[in-house]
Amino acid sequence: MDPNRVLLFDTTLRDGEQSPGISLNTQEKLEIAHQLARLGVDVIEAGFPITSPGDFEAVQAISREIEGPIVAALARCFVADIEAAADAVRDAERPRIHVFISTSDIHIEHQLQSTREDVKGQARAAVAQARERCEDVEFSPMDATRADIEFTAEVCQMAIDEGATTINIPDTVGYTMPHEHTAYLERLYALTPGLKDVVLSVHCHDDLGLAVANSLAGLLAGARQVEAAVNGIGERAGNASLEELIMLLHTRAADIGLQTGAVTTEIARTSRLVSRLTGYPIQPNKAIVGRNAFAHESGIHQDGVLKERTTYEIMDATTVGLESNELVLGKHSGRHALKQALEDLGFEVSGQALNTAFKRFKEIADKKKQVTAMDLEALVAEELREEVTGYTLEWFDVEASSRRPPHATVAVATPDGGEVTGSFTGDGPVDAIFRAINAAVGHEPKLREFRVEAVTGGEDALGETSVVVELDGQTGSGQGVSTDILEAAGRAYVRALSNAIRRAELAARGEAVPSATP
Repeated sequence: MDPNRVLLFDTTLRDGEQSPGISLNTQEKLEIAHQLARLGVDVIEAGFPITSPGDFEAVQAISREIEGPIVAALARCFVADIEAAADAVRDAERPRIHVFISTSDIHIEHQLQSTREDVKGQARAAVAQARERCEDVEFSPMDATRADIEFTAEVCQMAIDEGATTINIPDTVGYTMPHEHTAYLERLYALTPGLKDVVLSVHCHDDLGLAVANSLAGLLAGARQVEAAVNGIGERAGNASLEELIMLLHTRAADIGLQTGAVTTEIARTSRLVSRLTGYPIQPNKAIVGRNAFAHESGIHQDGVLKERTTYEIMDATTVGLESNELVLGKHSGRHALKQALEDLGFEVSGQALNTAFKRFKEIADKKKQVTAMDLEALVAEELREEVTGYTLEWFDVEASSRRPPHATVAVATPDGGEVTGSFTGDGPVDAIFRAINAAVGHEPKLREFRVEAVTGGEDALGETSVVVELDGQTGSGQGVSTDILEAAGRAYVRALSNAIRRAELAARGEAVPSATP
């Protein structure tokens, strides 16, 4: 391998999905995985198969469909975990098993309730077992940056001796600083003779806002794999942002001397897809993909950019695919035109899925003067949500007035094919719809978040709503798209409720995803 080539390890579908409120179904994960392949990542960490049948199914489906990237599955140092991971990625073109165990004393004592000797034995046995099932094995000593480096080096050498091909150093709680990270890895190289013969990886969290900086420090210290997530999502404050790392290495390639295999023009589309399917919005001032990333408010800046773009822009918006909102279809476009437009955007839709998408397209096209690429992306992302088995909004009526509280009546299709109705008043029309849905389905979740954004500009713009609810201690998110904000809100709320119910049922069966991972 080129010594200056950096491998991009994407953990959006594993660590990213552990963000509060995110619950992706198999079809959604597949769509994200296909887009990650188009983006050009080297490794897709598809999930944690032992945690639930649904996660196993998603990892297995991704393994069977995705071509190009390595497909990795996470496993603790337990026999059952490793067997589940091996079975899930068995059909992958390029499978990997990623095993982990903590090496920090605080984790060993309080979380594992174990000893250093037990950790060494578990790590050695786990890597050996994984290596028997798969030629590509990654090992992570969790919380490594807070652990005794001599002990961590000893465990890493054991993993290498048993056949690990990648050693990943997680800054699990985002505690280290760039200069400390550099020094740590340099010392680790000195203490671990076999490290020079395998790929060194870094996995940094953003608790102190240093995930990208620490990742860069790791790469400059010799790491050649970097683990990150789209839009920086993940546990707590999240992971290093994949798009920021890609563009950092791309823009400063002459100075850093490292490169990736990323297709930068796919960055914006990847970011939008993940945002819509997870319900996590992109902050306006987010580097690379925020709507203000290439905007200029100051008159001095505007004047400079008009005269010469490089006066205030170090990147071109087209490089990351931000200028991709061209007109795609009109209201008289047919099914074939829609299918071709979706294929041009990277979506493979056929059969009943195409029929459903065409129906929704016609509904939107009747209300909009023009349907853009971003409109189609939003519609397809919304239709992927239909794969979740749960409730769906059939219709609603709202009576609103400034003289009396709004009143809503709704009809909701149930998972068994029936239909229930409910009526309620609320503080506003959206609140009335939400309460009417609660009355119809017989659940009273807590509303945690409600957001509304325009997909594109103009009076006939699609409105995209995101809802997060909590039920029985479990959160669920949902999105809805429509030119009618009330309809979009109702669709999003029903989906969020369906996801929360599903997560609560999984938790009740003991299938909740463990929170302690690299």
